[in-house]
Amino acid sequence: MIRFDLVTALPDLVRSPLDHSILRRAQDKGLVEVEVHDLRDWAPGRHRQIDDVPYGGMGGMVLKPEPLFACVEALSERHGPYDEVIFLTPDGETLDQPMANALSLAGQLLLIAGHYKNVDQRVRDALVTREVSVGDYVLSGGELPALVLIDAVARLVPGVLGDAGSALSDSFQDGLLDAPSYTRPATFRGHEVPAVLRSGDHGAILAWREAQRLERTRARRPDLLAGPDPLADDPHAPSPGEPAAPGAAASPARPASGAGEESP
Repeated sequence: MIRFDLVTALPDLVRSPLDHSILRRAQDKGLVEVEVHDLRDWAPGRHRQIDDVPYGGMGGMVLKPEPLFACVEALSERHGPYDEVIFLTPDGETLDQPMANALSLAGQLLLIAGHYKNVDQRVRDALVTREVSVGDYVLSGGELPALVLIDAVARLVPGVLGDAGSALSDSFQDGLLDAPSYTRPATFRGHEVPAVLRSGDHGAILAWREAQRLERTRARRPDLLAGPDPLADDPHAPSPGEPAAPGAAASPARPASGAGEESP
């Protein structure tokens, strides 16, 4: 079982995604526990102020240290030490599959979703053990990145997915993108499912999938291929730009990380 404590100035923003699909079922099974905390509950004063203007005159507002220190200290006393206190920020290390794999082995994670311009640096220096980004772009706050991290990590906890092997075949688990997927009907608007997938020859199917994974990775994410290109000297490998498989429908130029890989 893994526990997430998510601290945010906008608790209502994150509750709905946690209440559906895989994350809801994982919580119902007792495999994942997620508790959302309103940062204003630890803000002093009648107005429960959690932000203030920055020193130095730059634009925007900065989350104050007092509520965050009080919150993290109270949660640590209540639940015991956390494996990581993670601050979601554009200048953190990029979340990837190996990081998600490692975090899935933790028992307790505390996530701080920043908002406004930034958070007081003293919070990052004294409380945060890891800073994580979901990509080289800026969002309005850390709430959506926190949900991305929770989903990426929780689905790896044993028992969360209906098919235990599903997560192992996801894109990025071994450094490659996933192969194309097909379902019934075998023919749709003139596009056919590749014959090999209907052949019943499991060895041929595995070989086809591996070749497609390599080709898709080479064409879309060559940065993921360490060392020599495994298809560079294969005379039977399709060239970049060729369709991934006969009858396959056109696919997006870049896959969304983790998107569309939910188990029923």
